[in-house]
Amino acid sequence: MPLLDREEYIEQAYFFRTFHERLDENLPSQEILGSIREEILATTKLPMALDVLRSELMHKGKICEGMAHLSHYFAPFQAFVMERAEEDRSKFDQRIALQVLEREAKYRADSPSSAGLFVFQFECMARNRLGYHDGIASIAADPMYDTDWRDWILKARSQLGAVEFADLIYFRSEAYVEERRRTAGPEYTPTAKILFGRQEGRIARANRGKDPLYLFGALQRQLGYPTVPRSKSGRDLQLPPLIEQRFQRLEKRLQLLEAESQGKLDLSEFYANPPKFEDET
Repeated sequence: MPLLDREEYIEQAYFFRTFHERLDENLPSQEILGSIREEILATTKLPMALDVLRSELMHKGKICEGMAHLSHYFAPFQAFVMERAEEDRSKFDQRIALQVLEREAKYRADSPSSAGLFVFQFECMARNRLGYHDGIASIAADPMYDTDWRDWILKARSQLGAVEFADLIYFRSEAYVEERRRTAGPEYTPTAKILFGRQEGRIARANRGKDPLYLFGALQRQLGYPTVPRSKSGRDLQLPPLIEQRFQRLEKRLQLLEAESQGKLDLSEFYANPPKFEDET
C-alpha cells in the first residue's frame, strides 16, 4: 500500500468524525454512508471506497471487511481497529474506534513522524486491549514505516513482557547513543538504525520502571504526540433528558409506595389549591 495524498487523509478524518456524530443521532449506518458519500470531495478516492464499504455492510453487516479488501487505500491498522470494534462480543465501543481513526487520519494529514504514529497506534492497542499479536502485525504493515522500522516493530512484539516498553524506545534513540559515547568513548557507533530522537529517548529513560501510560502522557505533552481517545467513565455519562425525566418519575413513584406501606402517605402536597371543608349546619 502506498502513502496517500494529504487530501485523502483530510477527507478520511471528516468521514470518521461525521460517521461517529450521526451514529449518536441513531441513524442507520447504511444511510450514513450514503449521505457522507455525497459530501466527500469528489477528487479523492474516498467516495469509491465508501461504495465498497456500504456494499459490504449490506451483504455481511460489517464495515471492517470492506476496509480489509481496500488494503491499497485503508491502512492495515485502520481495518484492525474497526474489526475489533465490530466483533460480536467486543467491549471496544465502535464510537471510540471511530474517534481513534479520526485522530489518526488527522495526524497523518499533518506532517506525521514514524515515531509519533507508532506510539499512538501502540497506546491505542494497549489501552483498549485489542491484542498485541495481531495489532503489532497490522502496525508493522503500515506504509509509513520503512524496512528498519518494520523489523524493529516485529522484534519488539517478541520482547514485550520481557523488556519494558520504555527501554525498547530508549535503546533505539539518540539519547542512548549520546550516553554510550560518554561512557565508552566518542568512537562508539550503534549497530542498528536509530529510530527515535534525543527527546524521545530522554523521556523514555525518565519513565523506566513506571506505568507506560505515564510515558505516553509525557510524549504527548512534550512533543505534541496525538492523544488516544478514551471511553467516558460512568460519572461523565449523561442520560438523554427524556430518559432522565422518566427515571425521576419512577423514583417519585417508589417514594410514594414506600410512604404508603409505612402509613405516612400525605396526599395534600399534591393539591394545587387544598380544599377547605366546612361543617354543615
